[in-house]
Amino acid sequence: MAFPDERPRRLRRTPALRRLVAETTLTPDDLVAPLFVAEGHREPHPITSLPGHFQHTVDSLRREVRELVAREVRSIILFGIPATKDEFGTGAYDDNGIVQVALRALRDEFGDEIVLMADLCLDEYTSHGHCGVVTADGRVDNDATLELYARAAVAQANAGAQITAPSGMMDGQVAAIRRGLDGEGHHDTVILAYAAKYASALYGPFREAVGVEIVGGGDRKTYQQDPANRREALREARADVEQGADIIMVKPAMTYLDIVSDLRRELDVPLCAYHVSGEYAMVQAAAAQGWIDGPAVAREQLLAVRRAGADFVLTYFAKDLAESL
Repeated sequence: MAFPDERPRRLRRTPALRRLVAETTLTPDDLVAPLFVAEGHREPHPITSLPGHFQHTVDSLRREVRELVAREVRSIILFGIPATKDEFGTGAYDDNGIVQVALRALRDEFGDEIVLMADLCLDEYTSHGHCGVVTADGRVDNDATLELYARAAVAQANAGAQITAPSGMMDGQVAAIRRGLDGEGHHDTVILAYAAKYASALYGPFREAVGVEIVGGGDRKTYQQDPANRREALREARADVEQGADIIMVKPAMTYLDIVSDLRRELDVPLCAYHVSGEYAMVQAAAAQGWIDGPAVAREQLLAVRRAGADFVLTYFAKDLAESL
C-alpha cells in the first residue's frame, strides 16, 4: 500500500516552520522605491492614479527618503519632472536639471547610507514626448540620442548617482554611456540597463506622474520590445551585458515572469524587474473596492517576481510593504 508523502504538510504546519523552509524571501533589502521630483513645485502634488505617491519637491523628497530608510528601504530610483521641456530634452543632462539637484541634496544628507539610482531617459524632458532625438520626418534618431544619453549619465554621476539606469531602449546605449562615464573618470558608476523593456499598456499612471504625452498620438513600438516576443529579450539583454551593463532589468514584471526566468537562467549578472505603475494601480483599485486584500496581493506578486529569478524589484509598494516584512 502506497502512503502519501506527508512531509510538505508537516513543514507547513506553523508560520515559523513555513519561514524556516521558505524557498524565496522578500525583505526591504529586495525593494527599490521609485520617486518623482518636480521642478518649481512649492509643495508635493499627489498623483491621482498612483495613490500614496507624489510629485515631490526636493524638501519633501528628503523627508520621503528618511521615512524609507526608517523602514529599512535603502534603495531609490529618481524620475524628474522639469518646469519646461524642449526638443532635445536638455533638462536631462543640465547640471542644474531637477534630478541632478535632487541627487546632490540626497547625497549630501545620506551619503552611502542609501543606494541612489537615477533613471536615464529623455521623454520626461522632451516637448514631443519621445525617448530620443526626433528627426524632421518623425523618426527617433538612435545615434544622435546616444550622445545625449552619455551626457546625462555623466551629469547624474557628477551629482552623486551611484547607479544610472538607461531606459530608452536605444541600440548601443550601454556602450555609449560606459564610454562617456569612463571618459570623465566615473569608472565606478554602475549601469543598470532596462534590457527588456516592453511596449506595454501598463505605463499609464507613470505617464501621468511625469506629465509625458507623445505629440501627435504616436507610440514607442519601434524601439521598445513587442509583447508578443520572448526570444528577442535574451538577445537584447546579452547585447547590454556585452556592452558593459552591470545589472539588467525586465519591465514590466508580472506579465513578463517568463522573461525574468529566461534571463536569470542564461545570464550571470544581477537581475531586477520593475513592478510598474499599472500593476500597482490595479491592485490599489481592486483593494479600494474591497475585492482583494491589497497588501497580501502585493506581497504575493513581489514574491512571484523574486521566485522567477529577480534579485530585487522596483516597486511603488516599497514603503508600505516594508513595514510588514
